[in-house]
Amino acid sequence: MSSSRPFVRVEAIDLLRGLVMVVMALDHVRDNMMPLGDPVDLATTWPALFFTRIVTHYCAPTFYFLAGVAAYYSSLKRTPAEVSRFLLSRGLWLVFLELSVVRFGWYFTWNFTYFEGLTIWALGWSMVALAGLIRLPKWALVAVGLTVVVGHNALDGVKAEAFGPAGFLWTVLHAPGAINVGSTTLWIAYPLIPWIGVMALGYAFGADGIRKALRIGPAMIAGFVILRFSNLYGDPHAWVVQKNAIYTVMAFLNCEKYPPSLLYLLMTLGPSITIIGLVEWWRREGTRTLPAFTRPIVLFGRVPMFYYLLHINLAHLAGVAVALYRFGDAHTLFEMGTAFGNQKLPSNSPLWAIYVVWILMVAMLYPACRWFAGVKARGGGKVWLSYL
Repeated sequence: MSSSRPFVRVEAIDLLRGLVMVVMALDHVRDNMMPLGDPVDLATTWPALFFTRIVTHYCAPTFYFLAGVAAYYSSLKRTPAEVSRFLLSRGLWLVFLELSVVRFGWYFTWNFTYFEGLTIWALGWSMVALAGLIRLPKWALVAVGLTVVVGHNALDGVKAEAFGPAGFLWTVLHAPGAINVGSTTLWIAYPLIPWIGVMALGYAFGADGIRKALRIGPAMIAGFVILRFSNLYGDPHAWVVQKNAIYTVMAFLNCEKYPPSLLYLLMTLGPSITIIGLVEWWRREGTRTLPAFTRPIVLFGRVPMFYYLLHINLAHLAGVAVALYRFGDAHTLFEMGTAFGNQKLPSNSPLWAIYVVWILMVAMLYPACRWFAGVKARGGGKVWLSYL
């Protein structure tokens, strides 16, 4: 029998999820239109490009954290066994989507010799792990999440080669790299540690964290500033004073994403949790409603997977259009393992064009997402709709 506990939708969650989905699209447009070079490499980047990339760092951690929060809210209308089964099946479904539909969206080819474990891959396996973790007492769930998130940087010096034939397991868990099986390659860009911990902490946060968000979020931000300034622990790369103040700030913010370091997670999740607290505080004061201009963002947050699948293809199509316009040739946008884009495009392509394409793409996504949100609302609880 399903749980009969009340379910109340928290608009702050949908708003924040929608916001990071919109910002994520900017990063993927940039991937397809300006693929050369590393936008956070201080030796080659410039401030506008650096901060265009840094602002999108907030997307993945927030998305994983809110997936955990959503799993908790799911538990308000399901039994623990039902929630575990749903997380297991949806997690495996997401892994399948990453290796098939999402992969096609990145490369527009069905070549089956190269695969990538990216955001949706790790999100799926994290759900599989959470299917078991939610059966633990809350204190144990929190302990596991904190141990993984806080402690994993102590293992940065451990390499996959140290495990011999089992080294591929360490690649999946902690150290990005390639796993080769015959002529097939799986490139792991998103090792599962500490994403599993982030999702577990999101689940625990869902229970009573929202009312504490304005204490938790600022505490995480302060923790980031103190730990980062000390250079003692939390990121494999120390920051150093640069040639001027802006580049020094860039060095301070340039934390490791693959896998996400403790400092990276404090830097990104702290502000996100603070936003949740501020939005809920705003709504509680005089029972205010969210401003009208936020409604499209909230809508995106209610159909995140549908939005994700559409935007990957649109971002790639934008890259194809730019390559054809500039060079009359877009063949490298259909090749595997080429960092998403046409290698002819110079790394100093104008950022204004990327922002214009991004805004147009998000505007194009809105009618489709509004339609699908309506389908979900009229779905009458159809199970398949919960997988998108």
